[in-house]
Amino acid sequence: MPSINTSGKGDYAKERYGISSTTQSQEKPDRISVRVRDLTVQNADVVWVHASRTKGKQCIQALVAVGDHAHKQMVKFATSINKESIVDVEGIVRKVNQKIGSCTQQDVELHVQKIYVISSAEPCLPVQLDGAIWSEVEGEEEELLTSISQAILRLQSAICHLFRETLINKAASEGEANVFTVSYFKNNAYLAQSPQLYKQIYVCTDFEKVFCIGPVFRAEDSNTHRHLTEFVGLDIEMAFNYHYYEVVEETANTLVQIFKRLQERYQIETQTLNKQFPFKFFEEAGVEMGDEKDLSTPNEHLLGQSVKEKYDTDFYVFHKYPLAIRPFYTMPDPRNPKQSNLYDMFMRGEKILSGAQRIHDPQLLTERALHHGIDLEKKSKLTLIPSALEPLFMLMEALGWNG
Repeated sequence: MPSINTSGKGDYAKERYGISSTTQSQEKPDRISVRVRDLTVQNADVVWVHASRTKGKQCIQALVAVGDHAHKQMVKFATSINKESIVDVEGIVRKVNQKIGSCTQQDVELHVQKIYVISSAEPCLPVQLDGAIWSEVEGEEEELLTSISQAILRLQSAICHLFRETLINKAASEGEANVFTVSYFKNNAYLAQSPQLYKQIYVCTDFEKVFCIGPVFRAEDSNTHRHLTEFVGLDIEMAFNYHYYEVVEETANTLVQIFKRLQERYQIETQTLNKQFPFKFFEEAGVEMGDEKDLSTPNEHLLGQSVKEKYDTDFYVFHKYPLAIRPFYTMPDPRNPKQSNLYDMFMRGEKILSGAQRIHDPQLLTERALHHGIDLEKKSKLTLIPSALEPLFMLMEALGWNG
């Protein structure tokens, strides 16, 4: 893992810690990642790699002590990491003789062998964790209150799921161009184009996978079957560890599972539909194309025919689009400056979804916005209530980024 540290001479552990370079999907290492909450006594004496947020009280006690694997400079580095930073840690899980009262994992502790800062938080955040949580009980641990807050949101999601499941069983954004503008208390408001920015904020609060099913409105002035003014969108936002292909694989696998279960559970309906609209899918298929132009509708159909002939599948993924045709917030390909970390998924030559790695570095985001000629000063003063862009600007202001 590429990293930077400024340790002095004689530091035999200098390769075991540091600040990692910006994640741009440069590599996808074959590593085992495990959540802190999944570490148990049964994992003892096994080396694990995991990603975690550093907070006032850890979910698991992590020890960095001077020894064969840690120089005193490494210990100093570990203790200087700012709260809420994202770190990548490799260590050995050890059983403890006495329960650790201040941690949720009370029977084991992690003996750190490597530690890298993946994304460093500012020393003084505009919103502190202990100021964002609430409890009627005084003296509760910060981690416990955080778990309660997350449990409430998870239960809300579970209740919605069970509500829909019960009823079903009983019955056996990207740009501002194509928006619907409405008057809202002497101001302009806009019908929702996409909940993606709201979901991205949830991902930033450690909800690694967030999905939303809801209506989407687009002021599409096109009389085609591809351009709809209103539809129900299935929207997902997801964090990844090393490479955006993790998201591609997760999304593609989700669709494949949906296809399989539709065939298994709704055979009559799928067979009836297949008579009019035959559909096949294959879990591994791909076509490479090179150009700096976006795919036109005829080219999409041509690509679909080519994939069908070669792989006998109607479902495929097209990725690494030209950067020049993508929005400013799309992460550039680190190996090819003309390409972007973006993907589309197609069924029968028709695009059904798009996704991309978003730029998470404020400086790079500013550079790309200026490259596209976006007036950052104008953007920061927009008042869109309610607007799909509002949470982004709130986040920008909270980070102190004013263009």
